Amino acid sequence: MSEAPLILGLETSCDETSAAVLDGDDRILGHVILSQDVHAVYGGVVPELAARAHLQKVDGVVAAALQEAGVELAEVDAVGVTAGPGLIGALLVGVSWARAAAWAVDRPLVGVHHMEAHLFGPAIEDPEARPPFVALLVSGGHTLLLHVPAWGDYILFGETRDDAAGEAFDKVAKLLGLPYPGGPAIERRAKAGSLGRFDLPRPMLRRDQSPQASDYYDFSFSGLKTAVGNLVHGLDGMGMLDVRRDDVASGFQEAAVDVLVSKTLRAVDETGCGRVLLGGGVAANGRLREVMRDRLKRARPDGRLFFGSPRVSLDNAAMVARAARFRLGQPGDPTPDIQASAGLPFPGMIRRDPVAATGPC
Repeated sequence: MSEAPLILGLETSCDETSAAVLDGDDRILGHVILSQDVHAVYGGVVPELAARAHLQKVDGVVAAALQEAGVELAEVDAVGVTAGPGLIGALLVGVSWARAAAWAVDRPLVGVHHMEAHLFGPAIEDPEARPPFVALLVSGGHTLLLHVPAWGDYILFGETRDDAAGEAFDKVAKLLGLPYPGGPAIERRAKAGSLGRFDLPRPMLRRDQSPQASDYYDFSFSGLKTAVGNLVHGLDGMGMLDVRRDDVASGFQEAAVDVLVSKTLRAVDETGCGRVLLGGGVAANGRLREVMRDRLKRARPDGRLFFGSPRVSLDNAAMVARAARFRLGQPGDPTPDIQASAGLPFPGMIRRDPVAATGPC
């Protein structure tokens, strides 16, 4: 195997079937993302339909990625696949395909944690997007706040206690009668709304909180969702929902972004690390990027914000291939008996000790 291996990545954790070929210089030679539009009818992902769609499309998606890269399957040095977390049926399709392919061409198979892969997304496009940094990972299924001193070394500062950030966007979009997926729809409508017309609650964000408190870094979006539901019900009863829909979207987005940014800056303050990385599908939200950049600059004039393009922020196989290459270079057998797991633990992650200091950056 070459020192800079050519990696085939495969992603099937939810409703995107994606394959990518990544070379040793982080160049994406081939990359295909096939999104499943069948779920829009139901306002959310239907797990069985997702698994069936992956099964029907995975062969063609991988073939197209290899063709775009100009390589054959036998020319790749390793196969990386999302092993979890995610929808178990969807994961099984990807893991089964990758195991068979790796066995057929006698190549190492690397199981990748979906959220660790999101950390590597921005690094594909920006070589400066490397540790140390504080990472905010925000997706449809997860919200994680981490301190990352080095690749593979992850300190968990906070996580969601109920809805993930992306899930909250989807649910609020449904309350407002907007299409799925909710994130882009909310962002579009919020741009036309009045920024301060509706001041919605910021759950688990108070000035009197202490860094030793259990909720200082954790997130909760269920209360915000309930507040939006009550507001929508009241406006609908007055016949005002149609004229205030954009304002509600703006108020919700501003509240969610405020919580995400404020908690991240708390971690920046504790660690002394002004380098912040945004990962996950919600990281594609323009308002989140804008507010995070502005507030980070005020708090840390020498700070830096890293994020990828939407193509490597949403679920995709290029980030899986990049994470697989990192894992391939770690000690131990690169070809364990990979199994799909809906609750796969985040490798190398430990919880923050609220007593011990975590710095320096």
